[in-house]
Amino acid sequence: MVDTIKLPGLIDPHVHLRDPGQTDKEDFYTGTVAALAGGFTTVIDMPNNLEPITTLERLERKIASAKKQTVCDIGFYFGTLGDNFVEFPKVVDKVKGLKVYLNITTGGFTVDPTKLSAIYRAWESTKPILLHAEEDVLDEVFKTVSEQPKTTHVCHVSSKKELEFVIRAKEAGLPVSCGVTPHHLFLTDEDAKSLKGYGYMKPFLKSKVDQDFLWQHLKYIDVIESDHAPHTKAEKEADPPLFGVPGLETTLPLLLTAEAEGRLTRTQLIERLHTNPARIFGVPVNEDTYIEINMNEYVIVNDELLTKSGWSPFAGWHVIGRVHRVVLRDQEVYRNAQVLVQAGNGQILS
Repeated sequence: MVDTIKLPGLIDPHVHLRDPGQTDKEDFYTGTVAALAGGFTTVIDMPNNLEPITTLERLERKIASAKKQTVCDIGFYFGTLGDNFVEFPKVVDKVKGLKVYLNITTGGFTVDPTKLSAIYRAWESTKPILLHAEEDVLDEVFKTVSEQPKTTHVCHVSSKKELEFVIRAKEAGLPVSCGVTPHHLFLTDEDAKSLKGYGYMKPFLKSKVDQDFLWQHLKYIDVIESDHAPHTKAEKEADPPLFGVPGLETTLPLLLTAEAEGRLTRTQLIERLHTNPARIFGVPVNEDTYIEINMNEYVIVNDELLTKSGWSPFAGWHVIGRVHRVVLRDQEVYRNAQVLVQAGNGQILS
């Protein structure tokens, strides 16, 4: 008999569902189907769309599209290049935070770090400012947050130096949280050599020393976020490939496998996939929203994934834990790889 466990609905505060603008990679329907398959009942989508979400008009178009398609709950972030402060008060009640890219990534939507202080002054909200901030910009980030201690979330921390910055900020009493991705917890620069384009991402995969430091200092990591970033196989096999890997369907089984190996506890898993994301990003929770997982071992197979991109850097890995049932607000919405509700069933979070 297969052992089954029950967990609260998971929350992923860092996804790129590519809708609108690049729905050949993913769209709100396929992305939220993949979320349910991975046990996530809430996702929050990033603003670096093909047409970046930097105005109220673009945000409202995006929300209108999502309302028709999503099968899990979804929230959104607003974006800035430091030149759209007049839009901030118009959108603050419609988003879960503000995303600032301080390093090159998909879309080239990058802010000069010298503008960060002005962005912090202009964001007159307690909702978090999320940063793509790699090693070269951390001094500017520390200076800004020290001078303007606004709620800050550092996304996809990938190295010893980056996590040391978070630890330093926390020990200084600054309102800083951080997320780490499964690909930085389970893959290294050695894997990147064999994965080639399928292991190409920002931040880049780091050394085993960096990876070990992340695991050894898990208590400082608030959230494990998928950074679900789907691209087509053709785009990943191009020269150069595009940054990013899908991760909604593999995050939970990778972590349940790590739990079985003694690398983290069930409590730590729930904190980082549910409790902390709900608290940091203001996501409502409901005791009638939960997931059931069959704790059997299986192999991750590309053809079985529900993301439109249809591949994973973890294809071929043996893992434990396949989501077989998802209940959202006391309504069964997913069972055994089948979505049981119509597109548009998910709620839009503000």
